Amino acid sequence: MRSSRVSKRRRASKEEECAGGLPTPVDLKMDTWLLVYVLVGLQLSHYLAYDGVPWCAPVKVKHGHVSCQAPHGERFKNVLGARCKIRCTRGYEQQGSSEVLCMASKQWSGKYACREVRCPKLPMPSNGGYKCSDGSYFNSRCQFFCSPGYTLQGDRSATCQSSKTWSGGQSVCLDVDPPIIKCPTVKEKTAEPGKLTAKVTWDTPEGKDTADGILTDVVLKGKPPGTHFPEGNHKQAYSVLDRAGNKATCRFNIRVRVRRCVPLSVPDNGWMRCDGAGDNYGATCQFRCLGGYELRGSAARVCQFNMEWSGLETSCAPMNINVGVRSAAALLDQFYEKRRLLIISAPTAANHYYRFQVSNLQHAQCGLDLRHVTVIELVGTYPAQLGRIRHRLIPPALALQLRLLLQLSQNSFNLVLLDKQGLDKQRYTYPITAAEIFTTIDTFPLRTEEAILQKEAGHSC
Repeated sequence: MRSSRVSKRRRASKEEECAGGLPTPVDLKMDTWLLVYVLVGLQLSHYLAYDGVPWCAPVKVKHGHVSCQAPHGERFKNVLGARCKIRCTRGYEQQGSSEVLCMASKQWSGKYACREVRCPKLPMPSNGGYKCSDGSYFNSRCQFFCSPGYTLQGDRSATCQSSKTWSGGQSVCLDVDPPIIKCPTVKEKTAEPGKLTAKVTWDTPEGKDTADGILTDVVLKGKPPGTHFPEGNHKQAYSVLDRAGNKATCRFNIRVRVRRCVPLSVPDNGWMRCDGAGDNYGATCQFRCLGGYELRGSAARVCQFNMEWSGLETSCAPMNINVGVRSAAALLDQFYEKRRLLIISAPTAANHYYRFQVSNLQHAQCGLDLRHVTVIELVGTYPAQLGRIRHRLIPPALALQLRLLLQLSQNSFNLVLLDKQGLDKQRYTYPITAAEIFTTIDTFPLRTEEAILQKEAGHSC
């Protein structure tokens, strides 16, 4: 049987050679299956040769962990065909493949690594900065700070998170501190003699900014240096602004003192005129008395540094007219610079001019006293003549001397007006009204000053 099959193949081969040596379709199909059989056998033999044996290098990841699975559940996880998944720990991110395959080349199918997370660079706050524990890497903590004179507003720190973002960082440095300005110390001044004010000077303070040093001009609220301040306490203030609008203000007081004496009072039946405030150091007070009164004590007193008045206490006492003097000149001297004199001379008390004049003056006594007028009456002829000053009688001999001194006739009516210096100001040979007398006296220069003083003192009829 076998020899017959062989002989058949040989005959067939010879027939093929005789036919030109070309293979038939059946032969080609058989050859293809033979090749597939060989390849499958080779792969199967290769697989059987490496089944369960470590093939690729073990996967090791720093800052991460690996989860591998063998294709047939082998004990080793780096066998041919094994798959490994790579996961990074918090704060690290994957670089390369997240899953690799162990290939026949004994290499893994991709590169893998865990790189530390890095946040973007933090913006630098104006007029400040920050200091970080580990740069911009994960979990690095950055502390913000500000330049001198600036205050941090917002987050005080920021931390780099695993999401590559900062936990905060919205921080700014603002100039919120006001500038520094120091005012002068309290100024105290005493007014000079005769003055109610004191000149006070000081240096204008300068402001100092704690931040960028840029300030506006210093503004004064109050009176400027060199002002004459009146008595009392005066509040002053300086203010200054920095570029951020922060305002600084300082305040100080100026105290002006006036040394004062105990105020003087107006004497009864007199008046007082003082300069200044009337009681301040250096003030002078002058005194005068009303008609019919004479000054006792000091006519002028000055307030001294020790706050005591100079001189003696002033008073106005009724004039004590001495009619017992020996001459008419001595009698008139008692009125010098004190009183004006209106002298009426008539031959008899029945003289109608005399009676009219005396009657008219009786109703004008207040006006006469305001004008410091004393009336002297001389009536009759020597040796029966009589003189009087109000209720005081003048001896006949003294009355005669007055007529002779003033050149008054004993036989007719005469009226003579003398001023305070004893000067003959006006003569009449007929009676006149009190109003006419007042009008004449009011034209005297000294009378103008007297009227002003009387008005100030409130003296009037």
